[in-house]
Order: sequence, then C-alpha cells, then structure tokens
Amino acid sequence: MFTQKKVIIFDMDGTLIDSVGVWNAVDRELIKLLGHKEIDEAKIQQQRDEILRTLCHSKDAYLEYCEFLKQTYKASYSKEEIRNLRYEIATTYMIDVIDFKADAEHFLHYLKHKGFTLVIASTTSDANLKTYMTLNQKMTEKVDFKEMFALVLGRDVVSKIKPDPEIHHFIMEKLQVSPQECLMIEDSLIGLEAAHNAGIDAVIMYDKYSDTDRIELERRALASFKTYQDVLEYTQKELDFLY
Repeated sequence: MFTQKKVIIFDMDGTLIDSVGVWNAVDRELIKLLGHKEIDEAKIQQQRDEILRTLCHSKDAYLEYCEFLKQTYKASYSKEEIRNLRYEIATTYMIDVIDFKADAEHFLHYLKHKGFTLVIASTTSDANLKTYMTLNQKMTEKVDFKEMFALVLGRDVVSKIKPDPEIHHFIMEKLQVSPQECLMIEDSLIGLEAAHNAGIDAVIMYDKYSDTDRIELERRALASFKTYQDVLEYTQKELDFLY
C-alpha cells in the first residue's frame, strides 16, 4: 500500500477527527435558530452533502449552502448572517468538543517517523483549521500541527471543493510529486471521488456517518479500516518489513 508513496494526504472531518456528527448538531441548532422545528440529524447531513456536491464548483460553496438554508427554512437573515451564526455555534464545539479519532495521533507520529510527508486537505475553512491548530487543547497536546504537516489546506486555497480534484492538484504541484507517489486517507465517497479524479489511490477510514455509501466506498478504495489501531498495525507490518 505504501510502495513508492511519498506523500500521505489526510482529510480532516470524519477522517482525522470525530466531527461529522458535531456539524450535524451545529446545523440542527442553526435551523432551530432560523425559526424551524426540530430536524432529524440524518436528514440534515443528507441534504448538506447533496447541496455541497452540487455546489462543488461554486466560489464559496458553504456560503451558498447558507443561502439554501435561508430559502428552505424561509429565514429573515441574509446568507452572510446565517454563515456567521453557524460559525458562532460551531466555535464552542471546535474548541471544547472535537478531538482526534482514537489512535489517529499514533498513526501520524509513526508515518512522520518513517519519513513520509504529511498533508491535510479539507473542505473546512482555513479559520476552522486554525481554531483546531491553536485553540483546541485536546488536539494540540497530541499533535504539533506545524511540525507534523508540510501543508494544512482548507477550502479557501482552492476555487472548487471535493469531489473536484483541485486541492490534490495544488498539493502535487506544490510538493512536486506525481499521483502515484501520493496516498489519500478519507472517510467519505465525495473525498474518495476527489482522490480518484486526481489519479490518487485512496484508503478509507471508517466513519459511521458514511454508512449509506459503505458498499461503494469499500468497492472503490485501495483498502478500508475500522480503526486507526487497525491501520497502524497493518502499516507497521508493511513498512517494518520493507524498511
């Protein structure tokens, strides 16, 4: 799996960190604030995923998602105000609730020790990534982001979000590597499609919020793992044998 690989690219939400359910909770709280009744979180996630997929070529997909919320729930706020409300609600979660998935930091440290270049390529905003990197004490105690990652990239660096492969092309150009030298660690079908669209092999880390796409994910991924302990054990066997 790691033969000829130099760069390991990680998605953030749902892959490195337990956050998809948090964003569902944030949007549920936001929709209630907009004056609508309680909405099931599974429905919230489904509609968010569908809208963002259709908006992947939009200049600011999440702002247009807020316009969708405005229209759908007949809100009196502007889309800019809705985005600000969403960020205000999310900030507490991002600082105090969200954490790395179990053993993710051990996998990161192992890969770094083995000499791989590590990158984060996320559809979350640069502001959110900065919050994780500077204000989330649970995460910063486990990983020094500046030391661990050669690049930490959010949606602000590109004009098109996943499943468009723009962010992967940016990484490969920046680090002067080929698709064959990269490996993507993902949790979602949209992320897997982005990697494949860039010609990059993808490994899937399990996240329950992607269960509706599980069969397709496992069919199309290079490998699939339930936990970071599982992928760490697999990787140690492969790399310790090779090197």
